[in-house]
Amino acid sequence: MIKLGITGGIGSGKSVVSRLLQIMDIPVYQTDDEAKRLTVADPHIRRDLSALVGDAVYASDGSLNREVLASYIFGFPERIARVNAIIHPRVKTDFEHWSERQRQCRLVGMECAILYESGFENTVDKVIAVSAPWNVRLCRAMKRDAAREEQIRKRMEHQLPDEELCARADFVVRNDGVTPLLPQLEQILAQLNAFSEIH
Repeated sequence: MIKLGITGGIGSGKSVVSRLLQIMDIPVYQTDDEAKRLTVADPHIRRDLSALVGDAVYASDGSLNREVLASYIFGFPERIARVNAIIHPRVKTDFEHWSERQRQCRLVGMECAILYESGFENTVDKVIAVSAPWNVRLCRAMKRDAAREEQIRKRMEHQLPDEELCARADFVVRNDGVTPLLPQLEQILAQLNAFSEIH
C-alpha cells in the first residue's frame, strides 16, 4: 500500500482533489474532520486537554467548548504547540488504524492542510501539493467562508508559502481554474502504480 498525502494552502482546492480521488475509488482520510471527532471521542485527548486547559474546555454535554480553547491558545504559539502535541499523535495513530482497515487498497490518501507543520509527512509515502495563484485562493476562501479579505489574508500569511509546499512535495497539482485536474491526477496515479510495481 502507498499512503499519499494531499496538502495545500487555504483555497487551493485540496478537498476537490480528494473528492476526485475518492470518485476514482481511492479512500481518503480527512484529517481535519477526524481530528475534530477525536478531540471529543478520544479519552486520552479529553484527559490531557482538560489537564492543560481546564475542565471547562468540554461543555456539560461532552462537546468541545471551542470558545474556551480559542481563548486559551489565541496569541500564544507555545500553547498551540502544546495542544497540537496532545491531538496530533492520536490522529496519526487513528490514520494508521484506518489504513489497516483499507489494506485491500493499493493506494490511500490523507488530506491534511498542515501536513508538514504537524510532521504528518512522515506518516505518508508520497505527497501531492495542490497549488493555485494567491488571488484565486483568496477569492475562493472568501466566497466559501463568507469571510472578509483581511481575515483570509491573515490565515494565508500564517501558512507555509505555496512555493515551499510545491518544492517539498513529490507531485504538484495545478488547480488554477484553467488547467484540467483529472489528467494531472491520472498521470500521478500512473507514476504511483509504476512505483508500487517496482517496490
